[in-house]
Amino acid sequence: MKSTIVKFTAKPEYREAFSTTLKEVQAATRKEAGNKEISVFVSKADANVFFVYERWANKAAITSHDNEPHTKKLMQVGQTALKSAPDFYFLGDTPPLPDHSKSANPEDEVFVIFFIFKLKTEFRPALLKQFEDHITHTRKEEAGNIIFDLYTVDDQEYTLAVYEHWRKESDVWDIHFNQTYAVKTGKLMEEAVIGDLKQYMNFVTEI
Repeated sequence: MKSTIVKFTAKPEYREAFSTTLKEVQAATRKEAGNKEISVFVSKADANVFFVYERWANKAAITSHDNEPHTKKLMQVGQTALKSAPDFYFLGDTPPLPDHSKSANPEDEVFVIFFIFKLKTEFRPALLKQFEDHITHTRKEEAGNIIFDLYTVDDQEYTLAVYEHWRKESDVWDIHFNQTYAVKTGKLMEEAVIGDLKQYMNFVTEI
């Protein structure tokens, strides 16, 4: 399995058109044999910023996707609609492996986070080890957690990406961050991450 995150920043005047195209591409992508998952999100802070999360059977499936007519259409529309080139993150799984077996309930508000951050070189081994414990415990937070994955980023050794779904926002701030393992991870992150943690946090809504 191989996951990707793509970040798009649209020009304001093309935002709605680009959003519509993304949804069309999502529907077509779901019909591809190699696609296991695709979700489209818009930033809560900036309505012009979109994120796409994809999970694929293998790298060959991604290559095949790149040659599909709907993918080529998106890239063509993007030449006019986007403010800058998309940011592509080709991800590597870390232990424990991604687990998307849980789903939201009808009453859930669903709070989604993309947290893609750069870290100081000397902290990478310790942070990966701590996250392994952190994720194991986090996924047992049955009341609030739906998805919590950590990924490495291909060709960016000192960049990591966290992808999270929660049943509601307060489950993160009021419950999760007060857990012993989360406090420990937070202290290590403050040392390990380059710059302010907040600059890397993207709160999004699925569209």
